[in-house]
Amino acid sequence: MLRQIKPKNARSKRALEKKEPQLVENPKMTLILRGEKCSNIVQLALADINSLKRPYTTKFTKKNAIHPFEDAASLEFFSEKNDASLLIFGYHIKKRPHCLTWVRCFEHKVLDMLELYLDPESFRTLDQFKNAKCAVGLKPMMSFTGTLFESPTPNAYTLAKNMFLDFFRGHDAASVDVEGLQFMIHISAEEEVEGQSSPMIKLRVYRIITKKSGQKLPRVEIEEMGPRMDFRVGRVKEADEAMWKEALKRPKQLEPKTKKNIDMDSMGDKIGKIHVGKQDLSTLQTRKMKGLKRGRNEMDIDGETLVGEEAAKRAK
Repeated sequence: MLRQIKPKNARSKRALEKKEPQLVENPKMTLILRGEKCSNIVQLALADINSLKRPYTTKFTKKNAIHPFEDAASLEFFSEKNDASLLIFGYHIKKRPHCLTWVRCFEHKVLDMLELYLDPESFRTLDQFKNAKCAVGLKPMMSFTGTLFESPTPNAYTLAKNMFLDFFRGHDAASVDVEGLQFMIHISAEEEVEGQSSPMIKLRVYRIITKKSGQKLPRVEIEEMGPRMDFRVGRVKEADEAMWKEALKRPKQLEPKTKKNIDMDSMGDKIGKIHVGKQDLSTLQTRKMKGLKRGRNEMDIDGETLVGEEAAKRAK
């Protein structure tokens, strides 16, 4: 258990309040770590991921004796110390070559983990693509190709899709400026074939270019800007069901307020119901007409209105 820190002054109190749960959370920070043994390929991959995620990353360069799937206490300590809910840990050993472990935390406790082995032959860095790069801090467009990512039963590929979306999400945007759509991350996986190894997850990053088309809308082209990464799926640690349910909770203040007595008909028109109290029709003001006026010899008997000769007969 992490010890509870009591603030000694106003500055430390503000710092602790920043880490407390908020109604509208700040963008998730990503902490990038390396292990005791880390190949040059893994270090280059971590540097490129850091470039894509800036400014929402913190990258450490010192070696760390961490074994995520055996003991996650060190990762939880780093998560709490740096207020980071996303972590990437890179290392390289003979049994697990060029390994990147993607970790998500909830309340500074490890929620789930996914191990991906980087293919060194197909790997290309950002610097190997000699073209213009996108600006720092922009939100990417995400694209997924492959039925494995849409499987109704949870598997390593559905977890990978969920993690990639979480890692590259960035800040929440109420509106989108077309000028800010400068690059796209495309992730694909081939169909699974029985008797063969699991398909690789291929990550490609493209820069979006708009050119004149002679019309109102421009012509859109894409150009690969790197990095290029192919992953083999390794070990998976799924989230605990109770912890996952707790992580998906939303504050009641952010839940959309339902408008009562308002509905939509089959034509898409808005229909509203108005509830009024019991009305007293005896006091209702009606239109005055000469034909409805009472005569001089008119009288009421037992609630009935008699006019003219019939009233005279009853009076006798």
